[in-house]
Amino acid sequence: MYNSGEDSCANCGKHGSDIVKLKNCTACRFVKYCGVDCQRAHRKLHKKACKQRAAELKEEQLYSQGHVRPEVDFCPICTLPIPLPMGHHSVFRACCMQKICNGCDIAAKKRGMDDCPFCRTPLPENYTVGQALLQARVEKKDPVAINELGEAYCHGELGLQQDTRKAVELWKEAAELGSIDALYNLGVAYEYGHCVHQDRAKAAEFYEIPCKGGESRSSSEALLISAKMGHEDSVENIKRAFMGGDATKEQYAEALKGYQDAVEEMKSHDRDEAKRLMGTSK
Repeated sequence: MYNSGEDSCANCGKHGSDIVKLKNCTACRFVKYCGVDCQRAHRKLHKKACKQRAAELKEEQLYSQGHVRPEVDFCPICTLPIPLPMGHHSVFRACCMQKICNGCDIAAKKRGMDDCPFCRTPLPENYTVGQALLQARVEKKDPVAINELGEAYCHGELGLQQDTRKAVELWKEAAELGSIDALYNLGVAYEYGHCVHQDRAKAAEFYEIPCKGGESRSSSEALLISAKMGHEDSVENIKRAFMGGDATKEQYAEALKGYQDAVEEMKSHDRDEAKRLMGTSK
């Protein structure tokens, strides 16, 4: 056993004072030492507990960051986070490079606004004009524009012929310039083998980078975070993992609760109306 008191050295028991300055273990921050010699002498005894506590700290930090979404994920009009996947719940405007949530877009149309509801620029008369606006931003190396052009090629939009290989090339360029959406799109491409060799491990790497700023993380942790951000597919994936014995009941319950909280946060009357109208139009 060792002394884990807050004001004494974990190895020798010496109490901190004006003369004896105690320092936290840099890994777990749970115990303190009066000097490097005591820390080294205590290392073997402390190693297991240190590793466990360090993992707990990492998990706490991980989940505390799980609710944070980048600014580009928020509608610039209603300022609410856009539901995931964003492409299904928003429209992209090449004039101002903004994603407008479907609720605000429908609300603007109901008021008789035929221009961009954010910057008030007249909407492109045809695909050629819209493509030119987007291409102008692509040439300026705008990662948002490059990612959007990739999506246009992927789905055959803006009058472009569908070309998923070109889409992947554009997403790689956008990802290098810092586009989080491009990283996600690359994850999907590698997961399902769209114009790239199918590689689920590589797909997981792309999925995880946006969630945690570059540190490695298990796929279940990444799914839990995205579920807490309102991604329904992540909840379903965790549910399947739970049914298959690869996730705990507590993880599934936490994911479901986090998802429900996120959905409640993103709700609005205009979005409900847009969902109803778009459902009717199908």
